Amino acid sequence: MGDTKTKINITPLADRVIIKPLEQKEVKKGGIIIPDTAKEKPQEGEIVAVGKGKMTEDGKLIPLEVKVGDKVLYGKYAGTEIKINDEDYLIMREEDILAIINN
Repeated sequence: MGDTKTKINITPLADRVIIKPLEQKEVKKGGIIIPDTAKEKPQEGEIVAVGKGKMTEDGKLIPLEVKVGDKVLYGKYAGTEIKINDEDYLIMREEDILAIINN
């Protein structure tokens, strides 16, 4: 497990989260190593920042189900890619997260 406790200077708003994509393991098919450029982008990541939650129409705050440190699965094309301190991250709404990975 890599060091994902990197300090970031961004706080997501409302029900958005920032995810650090986890590296995919090298894929081999029939003895052929597939280069990084041909691999699908990771669909697993770790939450590094969360917003305060979603505000309902009547002014109630619904807290997020995910928290910093959770490992999650997200849709293949979910989120917006951003770069912080030369590291790649995704910012997305909590509803785009498919599941929390339980250890």
